Amino acid sequence: MTQKNTGKVWFVGAGPGDPELLTVKGQGLIARAGAILFAGSLVSETAMRWAGEGCEIQDSKGMDLAAITDWLIEKARRNDIVVRLQTGDPGLYGALIEMVQPLDAEGIAVGVVPGVSSAMAAAAAGVESLTLPEVTQTVILTRVEGRTPMPGGESLQALARHHCTLCIFLSITLLKKVQGELLAAGWPADAPILVVHKASWPGEEKIIHGTIGDIREKCQAEKINSQAMIIASPTIGARQWPQLKKSRLYDQAFSHRFRKAKKTPEKKQETSL
Repeated sequence: MTQKNTGKVWFVGAGPGDPELLTVKGQGLIARAGAILFAGSLVSETAMRWAGEGCEIQDSKGMDLAAITDWLIEKARRNDIVVRLQTGDPGLYGALIEMVQPLDAEGIAVGVVPGVSSAMAAAAAGVESLTLPEVTQTVILTRVEGRTPMPGGESLQALARHHCTLCIFLSITLLKKVQGELLAAGWPADAPILVVHKASWPGEEKIIHGTIGDIREKCQAEKINSQAMIIASPTIGARQWPQLKKSRLYDQAFSHRFRKAKKTPEKKQETSL
C-alpha cells in the first residue's frame, strides 16, 4: 500500500491509571504530538501533563468507532504525530485492529507503543505473584461472557478447569456468573481471590481480598461496579505461606550460564574412639 503524505498515528498504551506508569516512549510521543485523542472514560486526564503547548486534545468517551477513525485521519493529514491514548495495552481489549484498518485504507502510517496491563498492576497492588514454582506457571487473560459472546471452548468454566492463574477483565458486574463458573470448574468456595478497582490510580485504588464464596458481597459493600480486575489463582496469598517451593534460578546449587553452582559441604561423620 502506498502511503500518502500524512503524519503517523501512534496507538499508545496509557497503562492502568497512574500516569507515571506510561512508558518513556509513550511520554515522548505525547510531548511531540500535534493532536491527542484519549479514552477519557478509562484514561486519567493527568496523562496530558506531557502534552506540548498548542497540542489539540480530544476526549473520545462520547465517540463511536467511525467518529474516532475520522478524527484520527483528519488530524494525521495536518500533524506529523497523532496519538491515540488507550487504557492498559492497545493490543488487549483495545479494539486496535478495527481502528487501524480505516487508517490503512487511507495510507496512514501506524505505530503501537505497549502499555502496562491492569492485570499486572492489580497483582502489584496486592503484592501477589501470578506464577509460583510447582504451583502454576500459566496465566490466562480472559473475560466472562456478557453482551459480547465468547468463542467456542473459551468459556470461563472451560478455562478455569486448568486451575492456573486467571486474570478476568471486564467482568466485575458479572461476579455472580464468575463465582458460578469457577465453582463449576472445581474451585472450592474458600479459594482466595483478589479484586482491584482502579489499580494504580492515585487516591482511587481499592484492593479487596476474599474468597470465591464471599468476594461478590465484599465488592458490593465497597460499591465496586466498574474498572476492576479479578484475579483467581492458586498463588493468591502466598506471601503468608509458611513454606514455598523456591525458584531454581536463584538456588546456589543450580548452575546456569552466568553462575556456577556452589557445592553444599558434606557433613563429616563423627566416629567414636
